[in-house]
Amino acid sequence: MLAMDDSETPSVGKAAGGHARAKSLSPEERSEIAKKAAAARWSPAGPVATHEGLLKIGNADIPCYVLENGERVLSTRGIMKALGRTWRGRKYTGTELPVFLEANNLKPFINNELGAVLAPRQIRTHRGTPSEAFPAEILPVVCDIYLRARETGALTGPQQTIAQQCEILVRALSRVGIIALVDEATGFQAVRPRDALQEYLERLIRKDLAVWAKKFPDEFYENIYKLRGWVWPGMNKNRYSVVAHYTRDLVYERMAPGLLKELEAKTPKDDKGNRDNKLHQWLSGDVGDPMLASHLQSILTLQRLALANGWGWQKFMHMVDQIMKKKGQTLDLPFTSSETSDPLPPSSQSPTAAPE
Repeated sequence: MLAMDDSETPSVGKAAGGHARAKSLSPEERSEIAKKAAAARWSPAGPVATHEGLLKIGNADIPCYVLENGERVLSTRGIMKALGRTWRGRKYTGTELPVFLEANNLKPFINNELGAVLAPRQIRTHRGTPSEAFPAEILPVVCDIYLRARETGALTGPQQTIAQQCEILVRALSRVGIIALVDEATGFQAVRPRDALQEYLERLIRKDLAVWAKKFPDEFYENIYKLRGWVWPGMNKNRYSVVAHYTRDLVYERMAPGLLKELEAKTPKDDKGNRDNKLHQWLSGDVGDPMLASHLQSILTLQRLALANGWGWQKFMHMVDQIMKKKGQTLDLPFTSSETSDPLPPSSQSPTAAPE
């Protein structure tokens, strides 16, 4: 996850309770949520929107409305897109929870006091078109639920991507919120450009999305497997833990003197041996990122050359040591022309994803 300093730590609603509030809803509480949701959805004549617009968040344009009763709401389809999920229509499962929170592993993190926020609204646009929406407060609430679930290790692989998007959203929304409060307190909101906060939000999110951009091509890992003589399972499977060592060796230890030590110091391991963010996220955009891209292209070229000649891991590493020495390395490692016939068996390695 992205590293946060104290000034950026999100605090959404009553989320400060953390794990203490992450408890399952009782059947009665879920029933009450369902009743409120159903009543709101099937109301024969929902409130009419007096104001409409598009809230631009990253790559998502979320239709938003102010209703005649003063409530601010966001469209269901738009919320799905903001979370990086595909809209496939509304299906009710009996819980009447939002489609983006129906997964069973998320239910322990949904608190009973959220019933009103989680209930869909059947509204009418100013043209009279019916539409489903949720209170605008639901966006930070959903983010909080995913982030607390991630803290406990409760999320599945695909849900990790949603949690990543949630963290970006929370960081950006919290910053825009304080700017809006200052503008209101000083009266600047009356003279600022209409889309000023919208543009500021979009800049923040695009900046954070860039931080999450994929830097290591899939081929880099696939070639490692091929050179080791292992079956490549694809990127949807966790990589063997030893690949993390290879990544450090081939990339960070050969890019610049002391680089690996500095990157690891910036994102130390937790009690479980995991890091909060990828090492490459600390590289600067103007120097570090181009250097990493150039270095990876050189490694890929050497990998392709080794594979094209039918070489295995030892010959490949010898070639790397000759051409791209580790920074500070002065002596070549002993090398024999015969390839090892028994590479580390996959069964002996922990199947955890290698940090990049």
